[in-house]
Amino acid sequence: MIEEALNMFGLTQNEIDIYRYLLDSKRPSTVKEITERLEISERSVRENIKDLLQKKIIKKEEKRKIYFYRAMPEGDAIEALERNFNNKLKNIKSEIYSHRKKGVKNMSDGKILDTTKSICPVCFKRIEARLREVDGKVIIEKDCEEHGHFEDVFWSDAEMYKRAKGYMVDKTGVQNPNTKELKGCPFDCGLCPNHKSHTVLGLIDVTNRCNLKCPICFANANAAGYVYEPTVDQIKEMLENMKNEMPVGAKAIQYSGGEPLMRDDIVELVKLAKDVGYTHVQIATNGLRLAYEPELAQKLKDAGLNTVYLQFDGLTEKPYIIARGRNLLPEKLKVIEACRKAKLAVTLVPTLVKGMNDDQMGDIIRFAIDNIDIVRSVNIQPVSFTGRISTEELREQRITIPDFEKIVEEQTNGQIKAKNFYPIPCVVSISKLVEVLRGVPQPEFTCHPHCGSATYVFIKDTDDGHEIIPINDFVDVDKFFDLIKKATEIVKKGGTLKKPRLLKMAMTELPKVVDRKKAPFDIVGVVTKVLKNPNYNTLSEFHYKGLMIGCMHFQDPYNLREDRVSRCIIHYATPDGRIIPFCSMNTIYREDIEKKFSESIEEWNKKNRTKVVWCI
Repeated sequence: MIEEALNMFGLTQNEIDIYRYLLDSKRPSTVKEITERLEISERSVRENIKDLLQKKIIKKEEKRKIYFYRAMPEGDAIEALERNFNNKLKNIKSEIYSHRKKGVKNMSDGKILDTTKSICPVCFKRIEARLREVDGKVIIEKDCEEHGHFEDVFWSDAEMYKRAKGYMVDKTGVQNPNTKELKGCPFDCGLCPNHKSHTVLGLIDVTNRCNLKCPICFANANAAGYVYEPTVDQIKEMLENMKNEMPVGAKAIQYSGGEPLMRDDIVELVKLAKDVGYTHVQIATNGLRLAYEPELAQKLKDAGLNTVYLQFDGLTEKPYIIARGRNLLPEKLKVIEACRKAKLAVTLVPTLVKGMNDDQMGDIIRFAIDNIDIVRSVNIQPVSFTGRISTEELREQRITIPDFEKIVEEQTNGQIKAKNFYPIPCVVSISKLVEVLRGVPQPEFTCHPHCGSATYVFIKDTDDGHEIIPINDFVDVDKFFDLIKKATEIVKKGGTLKKPRLLKMAMTELPKVVDRKKAPFDIVGVVTKVLKNPNYNTLSEFHYKGLMIGCMHFQDPYNLREDRVSRCIIHYATPDGRIIPFCSMNTIYREDIEKKFSESIEEWNKKNRTKVVWCI
């Protein structure tokens, strides 16, 4: 079996000898140990390890790791390559054993908390998955008949997992699905009749062209080998498709990519979204064009853009050099200033990676606070994984929502605590109240409670700088949501007197859940305004008085859960008329859709007489 595996890779004799030694070894070996045992020079061993990692045993989607290592100092890169190499050997061993013991499941110890469907990370077959509590963590485990046993840390804190689960809210989904339920979630997207939520935030990839060549990215046109760029007519159809969802159409849209600002007609696309009827329009961007063309910020603002969703990996050069291939911090600061001048709101979006920027979350939050006049929120996204990766490597690199919350508590010296964060569906009661007040169906954040968490913090100036005041410090949040539910029932039963009764209740009951002495602003007055006239502007007044800090942990083939996908509220619209949940799009559908509606780089260049990749 080992001989067959080795011959598949077309290895040199030295590489085979290293493989044999490591396969027989009881533990990972160092370069020095291999040198002594096999009597091969240290330089040769290092070169052979590099060759092994860059030969056929590396799948196409894993090449990003090689570029990741190339961006590191040579010594660190060699050590990282060794670790990756040794993990691959463990994978080979486990594959050999899984073939010998085909059909035998390696069940973990621990109480089963949930069961669901998932996919095999190798063949993508739909399989059963279990969520177990093991050593205070929640482990997702699953077995594929062909490829064996897989497990990953789903949430690093079982008690926090159980608390979040209590905020589960079901919605009936959409009344006009675009596909039929045939193969089962997540292979019927979308949206299918089984989907339990509607589109709260719509996404449209307007191009896969980019003005960066990030070492760890293979999503851009230059790497993919083709250009995906929908026409204006196609984009309009996609906007209308999400807007026409029943009983409530999408009200917020994000243009993404690639790099959306690569399109010369991006200002017109913002206007188009507003013309179709979207209340909130934002662009996910690396910001480079805004840094070098700051007047574009005002043009986008005038066209109706509400938010720049800015890739922002840290406040030192390290994360940018590792993840983006160059120090982009100076450009990021220029983007902030361009948006400030245009009074265009910014959301900072760090990709959270262990060893890259996990020590900078507190600094990023403090930077946002220092720029709170223009930075409205920080939305952290822990890194997701593609390609083959060992269980050990997953456990070493995986960052879950509880990890993020504890990092924030530690790096803010306890000013923002892990317990200050709430699952996203906690705000559904507010949507229901606005709905009965206005008599029109409202977007409801009915995503799975393990998809994300968030909190609001408010700032009080002091002699030493800023005091951070989480909303929990002056509002009993759970009692507040109970009060909102009570208010909803009053409105439902109130008839013509519903508004006066509601305002009376607000004046008498709100002070009981708010500590006005600790409150940094008149929150009772702001909430009363919302109750009098619930709309985008009055709700925004609350948002603009604080800083929202959130974490959305998007799924990959290792931790994907069907019950999360079926409750997704962040959806991609595609040119073929489908609406696809975020995680299934990026895990399953993206490549096929882009290829179907793309053209070669050569064809693009002939038509447009411009380079696909534009690097400043």
